[in-house]
Amino acid sequence: MLMTKRKPAPVSEILVEEFMKPMGLTQGALAEAMGVQRKHVNELCNNRRNVTAATALILARVFGTSPDFWLNVQRRTELWQAMHDPKEQARIERAKPLSTAA
Repeated sequence: MLMTKRKPAPVSEILVEEFMKPMGLTQGALAEAMGVQRKHVNELCNNRRNVTAATALILARVFGTSPDFWLNVQRRTELWQAMHDPKEQARIERAKPLSTAA
């Protein structure tokens, strides 16, 4: 696993800065292209909604990327957050490695 102290760019930043701005897309235009409500896109753009498998498939189709691209951005963000959250760290530290496989 790649360990880094630098917080990865969230889906919202990638979506807005790397895709929407260069293409001149508004949230409304992206929502129409995706076939979803504008609220869905707004929540993605404001980091209030995670990328699900279905959303990754839609984004991949709209932007000509792979669904794995979007899921990996989401996964990296979630892993980083878990690794840097004190409560999650405590939960992780409580786990006991199995010494041998059953």
